Amino acid sequence: MEPVKSKPTEKEVLITHLFNAPVDLVFKSWTDPELLVNWYAPDGCTIEYKFIDVKEGGSFHSCIHDPVHGECWIVGTYNEVVFGKKLVFTMALSNQAGELLESADAGKSEDWPKETITTVTFEPFGNQTKLTLHQTAPEAEAKKTGAYQSWIKMFNRLNGLIAHGEAKF
Repeated sequence: MEPVKSKPTEKEVLITHLFNAPVDLVFKSWTDPELLVNWYAPDGCTIEYKFIDVKEGGSFHSCIHDPVHGECWIVGTYNEVVFGKKLVFTMALSNQAGELLESADAGKSEDWPKETITTVTFEPFGNQTKLTLHQTAPEAEAKKTGAYQSWIKMFNRLNGLIAHGEAKF
């Protein structure tokens, strides 16, 4: 399936965040399912993985459980995995069986892409990690739906887990 791209004139999601931890730990927090379930969901929500295989060509099927909006199932494929440096993965709306859905059928705005590509880069910055996330979704739509704000809140949650020693090797 060909990923849906934003219109060329639309600004896409681009977020930079500084983590108070070395690159190896921040990268592991993105690739270890036991760590992901502690932070990779918007505030008040939880995430579960039917499966996750973080390697090039690997895939995942997850569900965000939202007490207000219900379930949001996502499937994706890891296009690139470079330890400590980069993750590139697709995210597509699906149902519990993993069948792809149109945005409106998944309870999302018709303006939300059916599939996005997310690129996460990790750069050492002293004893910290500079993370840059780029997602092929229109920034305006991401802000309208709360997706943009959710990324920032999830990053803050991960920083808190790291600060309290809850994210470890």
